Amino acid sequence: MYKILVADDEPAMNTLVCDFLAKEGYETISAEDGEDALEKFRENPDISLVILDIMMPKIDGWEVCRTIRETSNVPVLMLSARSQEFDELTGFEAGADDYVTKPCSPAVLVKRVGVLLRRQGAREAEHVFKLDGLKFDTIAHEVIVDGKSITLTLKEYSILYKLISAKGVVFSREQLLDDIWGFDFDGDMRTVDSHVARLRTKLGKWGAEHIKTIYGTGYKVDSE
Repeated sequence: MYKILVADDEPAMNTLVCDFLAKEGYETISAEDGEDALEKFRENPDISLVILDIMMPKIDGWEVCRTIRETSNVPVLMLSARSQEFDELTGFEAGADDYVTKPCSPAVLVKRVGVLLRRQGAREAEHVFKLDGLKFDTIAHEVIVDGKSITLTLKEYSILYKLISAKGVVFSREQLLDDIWGFDFDGDMRTVDSHVARLRTKLGKWGAEHIKTIYGTGYKVDSE
């Protein structure tokens, strides 16, 4: 089920949008101002789409969108009671994917949400790998396991990308060393082993269960 964050300081509008989305089968999270929106976005890394009113107290919608864009490419739809071109342009410059002027038809708003989610799904099919609770996003350069973001070094990230993008394929230590460190690297095969060991540790249970050692050969990623 898609989870959608709705941030609008007008209680009636917030409730109306959430109700229409819920009728279409979406799960909604409501925020009453910009600060609340950012807090709930950080608490729910599985949010699929964000609807932001522009004129909110504490932090306006533009700034909320800019902050979200620092760490995520989740679709953002902005709402405004003003139809000024400046507002629309500022919204897109902040990283919004769509812009709707209030008052608007909730039914039309829900249709726009569906379009953004389908577009995001097509993008993810090409750039995102998912396997048993792990999400690997090559555009956001992000790895999430069971809803928790994992910090990897560039080499660890590159190893995981190599393995997960060709699930089930065994890569020898020589292949990983040449592809990731380069042919002119002076180190030995133990470099690969130490990096894979640290990668497994950072990924916790997922790493232990899915990154397989093929003794005498190398490594692969498999589903359980």
